[in-house]
Amino acid sequence: MPLTQRSSWLEGENKADLDAFRELAHAFCQKELAPNHERWSQAKQVDRELWHKAGEVGLLCLSIPEEYGGGGGTFAHEAILLEEEAKAGDDAWGNAVHSGIVAHYVNSCGTEDQKKRWLPKLASGELVGAIAMTEPGTGSDLQNVKTKAIKDGDHFVLNGAKTFITNGAQAELIIVVAKTNPEETAKGVSLVVLETEDAEGFRRGRILDKVGMKGQDTAELFFDDVRVPVENLLGGQEGLGFVQLMQQLPQERLIIAVSAVAAMEAAVEQTIAYTKERTAFGREIFTFQNTKFTLAECATEVAVCKAFLDQCIERHLEGELDVTGAAMVKWWTTDRLSRVADECLQLFGGYGYMTEYPISRAWTSARVQRIFGGTNEIMKEIISRTL
Repeated sequence: MPLTQRSSWLEGENKADLDAFRELAHAFCQKELAPNHERWSQAKQVDRELWHKAGEVGLLCLSIPEEYGGGGGTFAHEAILLEEEAKAGDDAWGNAVHSGIVAHYVNSCGTEDQKKRWLPKLASGELVGAIAMTEPGTGSDLQNVKTKAIKDGDHFVLNGAKTFITNGAQAELIIVVAKTNPEETAKGVSLVVLETEDAEGFRRGRILDKVGMKGQDTAELFFDDVRVPVENLLGGQEGLGFVQLMQQLPQERLIIAVSAVAAMEAAVEQTIAYTKERTAFGREIFTFQNTKFTLAECATEVAVCKAFLDQCIERHLEGELDVTGAAMVKWWTTDRLSRVADECLQLFGGYGYMTEYPISRAWTSARVQRIFGGTNEIMKEIISRTL
C-alpha cells in the first residue's frame, strides 16, 4: 500500500480523468518499460520504436494543447506518468526531457509557425527532442556558453560542442543554447533549434557510459559550421535565450523532484517487502529493531518530501511556482532520495549490491539527480539570494 495519503492535486473535478489516465500509464509502463531494463542498459538507449508506441497511445506531450497535437492535459498528467515510470523501475526513457521540457520550450517560447511545425511531430514520436545546454567546460554557467550561432544571411552558422545531452543519440530536434552575440553574456544567449536530418557539420559523439541510468542515452554533440535557418531561432528574436531558460527551469526542476520522490517511495516499498520475506537468525529481517527504525525513518522522509512536493505541484498548476520554490524542492527531494536509497540498499545486504536487484539501480540512479538540472549547490545559491 502507498506510504502516504493520496496527493491533493489528484482530487477535485478531474479525479476520474486522472485515475483513468493512471491506468493507461501504468499498463504502458509495465508492458513497454519494465521488461526491457537489461537490454536497454546494454544498448545505452531505448528502442526508437518506443517513442512511436508512446505517441500512438497519447503519452507524449501530455500537457501541450490539443491544437498542436498534444494531450491537452496539465502537469498533473506529466507527474502521474513519471510516478508510473518509477514504479516500473525505469530510468532509461528520456520522455521527461522530450515532453516536459523540450515541447514546453517550443510551446511557451516558439512562434506560431514553430509550434505548428514541431509540436505535432514531437507528440506523435516522429521527432525525438533534446535540449543542449551543458558544454565540456560549462555546466550551470549558461551565460558563458562557448557554442556560437553567428548570423550569415538567412542562416545561423553553429559551432561548438555539448555533452551530457539526454536523448542526444536519438534526437532529431535539438534546442541548442548558443551565443548569437559573443560580446555579451546573458543578453548574447539565444536558443537555436536544430533539425538534425541532413544537417551538414552536425555529428554525434559517444553515448556516454554512466554510473547509473545506463539505459538512457546521454551523448556528446558536435557542431562544425552547421547552417541553421533563421526561422529556427526560438521565438524569432535574438538575445532572449537566457530569459527563456530561466522561465522554463522551474518546471524542469519540478520534474526532477517528482521523479525523486517517486523513486524514493518505490525503494522503500521494495525494501519493506524484501525485509519481510528475508530471514536471518531464524526471524524476519523486518523484526529487528534496526530494520524497523531505519524503515520508519525512510517512510517519514517519503511522507515529508511528498507533502512538500504536492504543495509545489499545486503552486505550479496555478502558475505560482517561482524559481526559489523549484530550487528548494529539487534540492531537498534529490538529497533525501540519495539518503533513502542508500539506507534501503543496506537492508538488502550483499544482494543490494547486485545489479539484478532493482534497489541497486535505484541507488546508482539517485546520485545524478543531485547534479543535473543544476547542481544542488547551485540550488542553494539561488535560494540564498532571496534570504
